[in-house]
Amino acid sequence: MSRNALPDSPLSSLHKLVWTALCAALIGAGAYLIVPIGPVPVSMQPFFIFLAGYLLGPRHAVLAMGLYLLAGTIGLPVFAGGKSGLGYLLGPTGGYLVGFLGTAFVCGLARTREGALPWFRGALAGLAAVSIAYAMGAAWLKIVLDVSWTKAAAVGVLPFIPWDILKVVVALACARYMVRLGLTPDGRQA
Repeated sequence: MSRNALPDSPLSSLHKLVWTALCAALIGAGAYLIVPIGPVPVSMQPFFIFLAGYLLGPRHAVLAMGLYLLAGTIGLPVFAGGKSGLGYLLGPTGGYLVGFLGTAFVCGLARTREGALPWFRGALAGLAAVSIAYAMGAAWLKIVLDVSWTKAAAVGVLPFIPWDILKVVVALACARYMVRLGLTPDGRQA
């Protein structure tokens, strides 16, 4: 079997589902690692969403994010600061949480068919992915807090840009390392 060949195993689908659940759990854990700076806290959650996208691909990354959102919506304390429930999802940070579905999808598009994760392609996908979360988050923040676009951007986007760029770079570096070692859901090395 060549280095880049997919393992042909009856358990490969199960393996990918386990990775999906693991990434959902990591996204939840990242929500606990926060720095409260205003209505939208800085958390490690985006890091794990980027990582899930880079490792799982678009479909399973969205499944991981969806599983996380479902867990929080039904009452498990997985949202930032141990919060949960539909009310939290409809609160000021709800737009970011829903936008993270798009974030996971776009980061998942960064891997090539051969399983490689090029720096430029990964960074471009990460920046586009963060833009989706910012757009949806700021729009929802504007509606929920009844503030101007300028105020929504000032409290919900601008303070996070340097942190999120750093998270994209670190998540991409981690994912590239894991891909190089073959520590991915599909077992491919690049």
